[in-house]
Amino acid sequence: MIRKKIFKSSLILALYIFIFLSVSLAQRTGYSKEEFIRRRAAIMEQIKDGIIVLFGESMPQPGAHYRQDNDFYYFTGIEDLGAILVMAPKTKESFLFLPRQTPREEKVEGPNLMKDKKAKEKTGLANIFPLTYFDEFIARKARDFGLTFHVRLSPRDVVDNARWETFIFVGRKNRIHYNDQIPLDNYRIKKLKERYPVFEFKDIVPYIDSMRTIKSQEEIEIFKRNGKVSAEAVKQAMLATKPGAYEYELEAAVMHVILKNGAKGAAYPPIVGSGPNSCIHHYSQNSRKIEEGDLVLMDFGADLDYTCMDITRTWPASGKFSPEQKEVYQIVLEVQKACIEAYRPGVTSKDVQEYVSKVMKEKGLDPRGLKGAIHHYVGMAVHDVGPRAVPLKEGMVFTIEPALYYPEKNIGIRIEDTILITKDGCEVLSKGVPKEIDEIERLMAKKGST
Repeated sequence: MIRKKIFKSSLILALYIFIFLSVSLAQRTGYSKEEFIRRRAAIMEQIKDGIIVLFGESMPQPGAHYRQDNDFYYFTGIEDLGAILVMAPKTKESFLFLPRQTPREEKVEGPNLMKDKKAKEKTGLANIFPLTYFDEFIARKARDFGLTFHVRLSPRDVVDNARWETFIFVGRKNRIHYNDQIPLDNYRIKKLKERYPVFEFKDIVPYIDSMRTIKSQEEIEIFKRNGKVSAEAVKQAMLATKPGAYEYELEAAVMHVILKNGAKGAAYPPIVGSGPNSCIHHYSQNSRKIEEGDLVLMDFGADLDYTCMDITRTWPASGKFSPEQKEVYQIVLEVQKACIEAYRPGVTSKDVQEYVSKVMKEKGLDPRGLKGAIHHYVGMAVHDVGPRAVPLKEGMVFTIEPALYYPEKNIGIRIEDTILITKDGCEVLSKGVPKEIDEIERLMAKKGST
């Protein structure tokens, strides 16, 4: 009887441990208060004079989880609506301005930091004021702080588009004169210039981008977790693949995994292209029925704690590559692996291309025009901020995504990983999802045996 009780108690304890670990794994990592304090101190050390002003998002995104403006969040970690951050380099102080909520707003949206008596302690801010005090605050402090506004004159970036991509999309929107409207950031600058004509205006973006390009240790830890979660999601999509399934079923498989593990959603609209759709670079309808012999190309990553991931894998819907599919796939894979081997601090795109050319010659493979490269940065945005054509530095994160497309044969193959540059090389953050041909085919065979 005693043994039975001990055994039963052990089972209960094991169950509690399992539940605890499951919950812990699903929790968002988040950033410490000290991370945001450090970031504010770092940018004020560079600017030294004037007033840094950053605006938060004013309205929630329709039909989506709220996501704060990237630059505003980078320095605050605050998701309250309608906020303004002021940093004063001369005094090393930071101030937050928030709207006073009506009872209705508080009931519907929840209270903002204005209602939290410990808000200053929790955020490390010098003070939190009502939004209505912003203009008077500037007027009172202008001569003390200096008559310069450091604001975002360059375009903003968003979760799935870089700064200059958002700029392009504004241009496209304005092709129809009925849509011809200046961006909100431009309107804010216009208002500031009207109210404070004596101020000089300077772009804060180069300083922000310089900081955001090199990831902190806290960011790296979140990147690593996102890499594991996103890789597992793509792996589950591979296991859900079969002829007769629809592309959106694979999308459902990846979304289930990332949401279960604390992500707010996808970092960009998931791309699930089968057959002819594998050759459309940013296909996102995900509506086709997958057929026997198709290749499936999935481009996907999670948005976890304001950190994005970008992974692409291509696999055979039927479980095995055809000889021609395998030949093309192997070329793309060898180019990608050679790029990864070349990545380390100090390396340039030219260095990478020379190494790729050398490796492909040694292996006797025709790269079919693929040269290798250093692709786009990844961070708070999928196409993140960062200077082009510069040597790699420790702490940079970016993708490598060689691809070959043959629309006439319904063969589109892209292999993409998110890479962290380390002290003496690099780390593949998305390594948890198979990309070797034999690994993919073994996984697909395993699917068929379960």
